[in-house]
Amino acid sequence: MWGGRFADGPDAIMEEINASIDFDRHLYRQDIAASKAHAAMLGKQGIITADDAAKIAHGLDTILSEIESGMFTFKRSLEDIHMNVESRLAELVGPAAGRLHTARSRNDQVATDFRLWVRATIDTIDAALADYQKALAEKALAHATTVMPGFTHLQTAQPVTFGHHLLAYVEMAARDRGRFKDARKRLNESPLGAAALAGTAFPVDRDMTAEALGFDRPMANSLDAVSDRDFVLETLSAASITAVHLSRFAEEIVIWTSPLTGLLLLSDRFTTGSSIMPQKRNPDAAELVRAKTGRIIGALQALFTVMKGLPLAYQKDMQEDKEGAMDALSALSLSIAAMTGMVRDMLPDVARMRAAADGGYSTATDLADWLVNTLKMPFRDAHHVTGRIVAKAASDGIALDALPLEAMRAIEPRLTKDVYAVLSVDNSVKSRVSYGGTAPKNVRREANKWLKALAREG
Repeated sequence: MWGGRFADGPDAIMEEINASIDFDRHLYRQDIAASKAHAAMLGKQGIITADDAAKIAHGLDTILSEIESGMFTFKRSLEDIHMNVESRLAELVGPAAGRLHTARSRNDQVATDFRLWVRATIDTIDAALADYQKALAEKALAHATTVMPGFTHLQTAQPVTFGHHLLAYVEMAARDRGRFKDARKRLNESPLGAAALAGTAFPVDRDMTAEALGFDRPMANSLDAVSDRDFVLETLSAASITAVHLSRFAEEIVIWTSPLTGLLLLSDRFTTGSSIMPQKRNPDAAELVRAKTGRIIGALQALFTVMKGLPLAYQKDMQEDKEGAMDALSALSLSIAAMTGMVRDMLPDVARMRAAADGGYSTATDLADWLVNTLKMPFRDAHHVTGRIVAKAASDGIALDALPLEAMRAIEPRLTKDVYAVLSVDNSVKSRVSYGGTAPKNVRREANKWLKALAREG
């Protein structure tokens, strides 16, 4: 490729560290598509002959078929996907292949290929997240009235519905999808035609190649076009936040499926056993989703570290942009699929959830609110009175709604038997009708809204 300047070939170690074909071979569809667009533009502009452009297009189609059928031989000595394709093209169409690289560089070529790959991957992830949202919303609708304890600090706080809890993750996934869509919008500009870094003196039509590849426009600055990796960083940032959301839910699944809580059951499809303890049912799918978050965030940090000290324009360091990103986005896709499967598979123990909600004095806030609404007590005073009543129930070892009225009146004489109506977990969740609250009618409305919106997406 650069034999005119170099008399000797690279050392074996140099060849090993320089080669990227082991991972950038995954860009073959994008590389061939970009090369076809470039060749068509060169032919239209008269930079190469129409005959050569046709030969190149036919040869590239042949190479695509060979790769997809497994008949193509990738050679590490040719370094990367670009030279592997170009070398095979020369074998197929002869001298015309050497004209394909007119008015472009591997710098704008790889930037174009990787943008196309990231764009396609974002579309795949978006569809997977939509399916995850659908699974959550369907399960939420089915459990709009299933009462469970809500937690803060992993301590029982207030009763909520299982459906409401699941809808929280629907909202998170919506924001995740929004971040990916934002990243996609910003990355959808074409570097092709920027050449090495300064543009080209050939009369190229960059709008033509951008349109052919589905980009919104060509990138406006040739230096930026070949040296920018914001699009990878932004996508990995969106992926990292998504992975954190999945990991938080995975952690809850691990906790809920433990016999210590027993709030949830996963079937054999998403659990494994132990090699020594026959009774074990391990939530390994959830644990692995939780763990894969590390490699996704790690890929983002690694690329930040690569890019932080690079002057304009292209540097070979940027070869490190692909392997980590490809691994991370693959891990995210697998994690989304696993979480979607677990959501559809999970079976909440409704009775156990309700019993857990009944414990822990979860309706104490409802008692405080009753004191405010009925006795017109300042909330801070109501909070103090309620705390004393809870302490009394706890010392007697009974539930709040089992504490005799006389015991409550010893603390606050104005209490009436009507207070017991607010101490049940069912009435508690039904009362939370404020926008975004856990009331079953809210859950049904929101779940149906999401299911309709997702159905419209197709």
